[in-house]
Amino acid sequence: MTARYQVEALLRPAVELWSSLLAFTMATIVMSLHGYLFLPSLLALAGGTFFAGYGTWRLWQGIRIVRYKRRLGQQPRFSIRRGRIPVSTRKLYLGRGFRWQARHTQRLRDCLQPDNVRFLRQPRRQVLAQSIAASLEQHGLHTFASMLLADSVLNPFRPPPAVGGRPEIHGVGMWEGERNLYSPIGERVGHTLVLGTTRTGKTRFAEILINQDIRRGDTVIVFDPKGNTDLMLSMYSACRGSGRLKGFRIFHLAHPEHSARYNPVGSYSRITQVATRIANALPDSGNSSAFKEFGWRFTNIIAQALDRLGEPPTYRAIQTHVNNIDGLLIRYGRWWLDKYGPGNWTELLALYEHGLTGSKDDPTRPVLPALTPSERSRDIRAVCMARVLTEVFQSTGKHDPIAEGLLSACKYDRTYFDKIVSSLLPFLEKLSTGAVSALFNPNHEERDAESVFDWMSVINQRGVVYVGLAALQDVTVASAVGNAMFADLTAVAGELYANGPNPEVPGSGSRTINPISLHADEFNELIGDEFIPMLNKAGGAGFQVTAYTQTWSDVEARTGNRAKAEQIEGNFNTVVMLRVRSKKTAELLTDMLPNVQVSHLTTVSIAQHQNDPGSSQHFGSSVQDRVSTSDAPMLEPGDLTRLPKGHAFLVMEGGQLYKLRVPLPAPDRRPLPDGIRELAELMRGESQGSADWQQDHWWNRSMPTDQQTSEDFRDMLLLTGPVDEELPDSSRGRPGSPIHLPGPLHPGTDHAGQPDSEAAA
Repeated sequence: MTARYQVEALLRPAVELWSSLLAFTMATIVMSLHGYLFLPSLLALAGGTFFAGYGTWRLWQGIRIVRYKRRLGQQPRFSIRRGRIPVSTRKLYLGRGFRWQARHTQRLRDCLQPDNVRFLRQPRRQVLAQSIAASLEQHGLHTFASMLLADSVLNPFRPPPAVGGRPEIHGVGMWEGERNLYSPIGERVGHTLVLGTTRTGKTRFAEILINQDIRRGDTVIVFDPKGNTDLMLSMYSACRGSGRLKGFRIFHLAHPEHSARYNPVGSYSRITQVATRIANALPDSGNSSAFKEFGWRFTNIIAQALDRLGEPPTYRAIQTHVNNIDGLLIRYGRWWLDKYGPGNWTELLALYEHGLTGSKDDPTRPVLPALTPSERSRDIRAVCMARVLTEVFQSTGKHDPIAEGLLSACKYDRTYFDKIVSSLLPFLEKLSTGAVSALFNPNHEERDAESVFDWMSVINQRGVVYVGLAALQDVTVASAVGNAMFADLTAVAGELYANGPNPEVPGSGSRTINPISLHADEFNELIGDEFIPMLNKAGGAGFQVTAYTQTWSDVEARTGNRAKAEQIEGNFNTVVMLRVRSKKTAELLTDMLPNVQVSHLTTVSIAQHQNDPGSSQHFGSSVQDRVSTSDAPMLEPGDLTRLPKGHAFLVMEGGQLYKLRVPLPAPDRRPLPDGIRELAELMRGESQGSADWQQDHWWNRSMPTDQQTSEDFRDMLLLTGPVDEELPDSSRGRPGSPIHLPGPLHPGTDHAGQPDSEAAA
């Protein structure tokens, strides 16, 4: 067998089949004609058994060779219902594949030899069927052409799935058998990076991971800048299948009427976190760093004043008071004087107002120092309050840092003050304008309480949150919102790391931190300075980040700093790379791999003749096969640019390389509630744009194409599947519990809008 030799010769004729045929023939002769051969029955039985066994062994060897060559040029299908995805509390299911080793590199290099190209061609019957179908369509026989190319197991001319790429990259390992690939759950806190160009299966792979995280009972937060409809529906259905609808929330910038509301600066353990989250989004290069510091200072002053006044800080409130800090000084001054000031402070304030605003002819008008140039640009009531506070501080010896901060801010000339906060206002306006303002600046009233969430409550209650940012509509606002949410999450991670979850919050249970699975699709549009500490420090707080992007150059362009991009890269211990188009991105994985020894078989032919007429040998020849080895990369960057859709290479557990196939989603026909269906239709209508991307999906083209199946396929949902270990009771919801979304879902009805019952549940 080939395993005995240094060179593994698989792309050769299956000569084992001839020896197998001969062995079976000998077994037949010995068993049936043993009398003519003068063999005893026992000896004939032994001989026949030997020949039959030898023939079976050689037949198996020959079949392996034939199967290997046949599978090199084929694209296998692999689909799975989401409810059938294996779920475990110990390991994470990734797909099917095999461990990539040096022998697979050798086989792949052998396939690229000119003599072996014939093994990589599409089967002739499929090529012939496509040619005949094209002719039938030209003559108007579309029905017969569709039947000839029907995507059915009963069709002998069934076309391959439209996934492109080079099938031999996976075929070199399929003949040995695939297996389900898993990653240990403990590896998740090392974070995962998924790279792949457009339409190669990143979102489908994300659905596989998110499905398991939800059904396992983790806290799940998904950032989706594009607003993928199927991703949102799969999350909803996973929550429905696992009984977690009560904790499922949708935040969508493009559809505020269907969205929950969120205040990124409303939850904090230290008041300085409010200013830090806002200032982190400001530019800090060159001269901008000084303006960023000014922005942090004034934001911190305003946030402290609002906190002392009992008002939750919001972007709208901070923007209002940055534009008019005089009004905040008046309000805070009155509050402080009522609580800590002298009893006659109202008389003193009236005296200053009369002295600064009264008529010059009024004999009762007190004589006060003239207004300074900076005071002339301010509200006269704020000037009076500032002088009263200053006099009270000097006469009583009392001091209030917040009031003094407001006084110092009001001492600036109004024009100069507007200049030093010029970098702050554009960011606040992005999150305080139009429909975004209603989402990020909620009214904290009793009727609003259920639709407003914050990250700490989501984590304590093991919630599931889908964040749709609609970046295709407004990338600037989407980026600002993503940065604000990441900054808030980073602060929450620090709080969890220091103090653990809040045991006083209902549903939080013990102080053990539940895993927090954070999935960031197109994360290059979301990252900022706050993303780096989340990667390298938030693991201890239970955060496990899975980031998805197209090329690594996108990350470098976003950060504007190659060193910072490399710092982000160094925090991902697991790398999944689907097909990419950039060599630099492919080298992100290939540079992690060692070189291997690749064998080269060289045929040497020598011919020589003798010039001696007296010699009996006039001509001589020899043919030699020489084997040499050389170092070669385990994978070339070009291998990653030729992957079929849904195929990937995976590096995990300290540099172990695996070849992976991501399963295609199978259709599901379970009904949707009206609220979710309406939101899905709105999202799908936006994402279609000028082209029908639904029909252009590679996974849609690989499934049956009749109209009913296509409609059901676009309504992709999840089915409840087996779980390896029992989930804790705290992660389970009550079947039939309403989702926290405005819509027709009400307690006491099931998800199809029918009356709830134990049998239906």
